[in-house]
Amino acid sequence: MKNKYNLILLLSLIFLVNCSEDTTGFIGEGTITGRVVESNSFDPIENAKISLSPSNNTVFSDVDGYFIISGVEAGDYSVSATKEGYLTSFEPATVTTDLEVNVIFEMDEETALNRAPSTPILITPTDGIEDQELSVELIWSSSDPEGDTIEYRLEIKNDVNNDIIAMENIIDTTYVISDLKYGVKYFWQIAASDDINPEVLSSVSTFKTKVDPDNRYLYVQKNTNNNSVIYSANYNDATSLQEDTIELTASDQNSWRPRKNQAANLIAFLRTSNNETHLFTMNQNGSNVFQVTSDVPIAGTNLNELDFSWSSNGDQLLYPNYDKLFIINKDGSGLQQIYQTVDGSYISECDWSSDGTMIALKTNDLDGYNVSIFTIDLEGTILTTVLSGVNGAAGGLNLSVDKKLLLYTYDVSEFESSSNRQLDTRIFVYEFDTAVATDISILKDSGTLDLDPRFSPNEAEVIFVNTSNDGISSKSIYKMDINSINTNNNRIELFQNAIMPDWE
Repeated sequence: MKNKYNLILLLSLIFLVNCSEDTTGFIGEGTITGRVVESNSFDPIENAKISLSPSNNTVFSDVDGYFIISGVEAGDYSVSATKEGYLTSFEPATVTTDLEVNVIFEMDEETALNRAPSTPILITPTDGIEDQELSVELIWSSSDPEGDTIEYRLEIKNDVNNDIIAMENIIDTTYVISDLKYGVKYFWQIAASDDINPEVLSSVSTFKTKVDPDNRYLYVQKNTNNNSVIYSANYNDATSLQEDTIELTASDQNSWRPRKNQAANLIAFLRTSNNETHLFTMNQNGSNVFQVTSDVPIAGTNLNELDFSWSSNGDQLLYPNYDKLFIINKDGSGLQQIYQTVDGSYISECDWSSDGTMIALKTNDLDGYNVSIFTIDLEGTILTTVLSGVNGAAGGLNLSVDKKLLLYTYDVSEFESSSNRQLDTRIFVYEFDTAVATDISILKDSGTLDLDPRFSPNEAEVIFVNTSNDGISSKSIYKMDINSINTNNNRIELFQNAIMPDWE
């Protein structure tokens, strides 16, 4: 009996020992919760992979960025969050039995550690250099620490107006800028961008173009957008070549009929503004454009044939508006009507004598015909009738400096049509003392027209336009000696595809 009691006691002790060992070896469990967001915006990141180390448990964040990992044994862990396009983020977590630990991941984009390009260095032209051509090569340098592709933005300003030249998406570190203005100081700056970081700006560098060559000729050309653009140029008689050509007006605007005044050192011209034609002025290099007229535009039957005139001292401008004639100061003040036709005919051209006492006018009807060319004084009294009572088109008025001569054109064919086509337009010089008009287009090719004549500065020559009478051929500007109209090769071509000449 005693042995049986001892056996039972031994078995009980073994059972107690085993139970004690099992209780001592048990490890409790806890829970890890958290959220994954973007580091800057704190917007949730969906489908980020959340991993535990060393257990390798893995879950994914939901649409709101939240995640939960249950049944994690108590202990210390490293929790990681990974997703394509973001830098992997790590957070420590200590799990305690039956408790919840919360982990927040603020993930940066992969480019967060990317460095911006170096500040661009402006190399050419040298800062502050002068006497540059109207076409300048700009050179700069920059590099990217990670070798990312750099795109550059170029911005150029000037010291005469608020115009800005801006070019974007430049890949090379060189750029040629053309069609600059004479005598203008330009300010240029480069911005570099790797499309990851904010763009990096260079310092501002300056250069100045060479002095205006004081071109003597002005003319108009049509561009591919069918806009009229005003140019100035010189002509080298020795080489028979056009030189120093400058585009004075913007190619995206319609500008025509340039008239230079030496006293004012300005060029007046016509431009479309708010569906009206107005007088503008600009410097010889095309800068400082100023609208002179506002309340009363220049107007008539054919805008391409309308003409105006400076006063000799450059203080005022004379221009037509249908049947009325106006004077206005060059600054836009002092507008006054000085004449109106008695028969309601339209004034399409005018020219003002050098001494300011006589005005030459050309009038016509609504169709551009029933032409009259005559002179008046400033009180509106008719002084001389040069041409009237004829059929056909006429125009191109220009008085000589001494008021003894008047240039004009007339279509001697007397042809009239709804399209205003001319067939045989010639240049005439009218002498007031003798009342005789002399044809100086006697060497003009048959089937062509001589148009828009102007005296040369010394009045020994005439500049004009010649073109075929078919109405579609190109036009060229010529000059000829008034005293050698019978001489072969007297007619010299100056500029091709050009109209509306002025020579000062």
